[in-house]
Amino acid sequence: MTAPMHDTTAETEAAATVETAADAGAKKVEGRSLKQIAWRRLKQDKVALAGGITVVVLILVAIFAPLIVSLFGHPPTEFHQDQLEDITNLPKGDYGGMSGEYLFGVEPNTGRDIFSRVVYGARISLLVAVASAAVAVVLGTLFGVIAGYFGGWVDATISRVMDLLLSFPQLLFIISLVSVLPDDLLGLTGSGVRVAVLIAVIGFFGWPYVGRIVRGQTLSLREREYVEAARSLGAGRRHILFKELLPNLVAPITVYATLMIPTNILTEAALSFLGAGVRPPTASWGGMLRDALEVYEHDPMFMVFPGVAIFLTVLAFNLFGDGLRDALDPKGSR
Repeated sequence: MTAPMHDTTAETEAAATVETAADAGAKKVEGRSLKQIAWRRLKQDKVALAGGITVVVLILVAIFAPLIVSLFGHPPTEFHQDQLEDITNLPKGDYGGMSGEYLFGVEPNTGRDIFSRVVYGARISLLVAVASAAVAVVLGTLFGVIAGYFGGWVDATISRVMDLLLSFPQLLFIISLVSVLPDDLLGLTGSGVRVAVLIAVIGFFGWPYVGRIVRGQTLSLREREYVEAARSLGAGRRHILFKELLPNLVAPITVYATLMIPTNILTEAALSFLGAGVRPPTASWGGMLRDALEVYEHDPMFMVFPGVAIFLTVLAFNLFGDGLRDALDPKGSR
């Protein structure tokens, strides 16, 4: 009577051991999603992470600009003539008047706080860059998917429109348009009109770049097995476009949007430098560089701070975009 019970207990323990081993093996071979793989690859790229952290900090600075200025600076449109020399109108003290009260010094001729204007300038640059990139991504994705999926005369027409827009002189058009704009437009006034126009025009002329990439990816994806399977099961065009194609286009669209933002920042800075951007006294990095041209020989710090702000912002977005592209590329070597 004792032996059979012993054998039964041994068999039970052995079965339990096999099940535990099977569970452990199942956990070991458990797969990871594409998001998890991309995040793991991105975490290994320290340079890209540094760029991403810098981008997040810049966005927070732009959002909380009033709070930051109230704690560490002065209102960006407030004049401080007492901080300027009487004859030359240059900042008192060394390095453009830098001090504990004025962290980046003051502007020549006006005495405005440079730190506050650099912080508020981040708002204009990031707003125009991100919003115009969003417009370009929406239009480019829409027309790119339509052109790539339907092909034929639809593809030919959209492709020729993209070629036309890519050959159009964008900067000259914006300068000409801004010069004839009214002060009031659709409820917007002053700099709000110019910001809206910059967003619309930069986004409109930027969508062909996204459209070309999306079109090429769609041409490749529409011939894949899962698309043919969905079509054979009776799936309609809307289902194929929004359920089969668009989810597989998120990665290239995200990467290109990230790399498009620094280009838009440089475009906005160039337009403000040329006088086609936001109007004074609204702070803009490009506008500050334009004002610094007259006094940079006597006060170089006035040019350094907005220039460094543009450089760091563009560099951070480019580093993050490159790292994101490597993380989302399944054929990458890392």
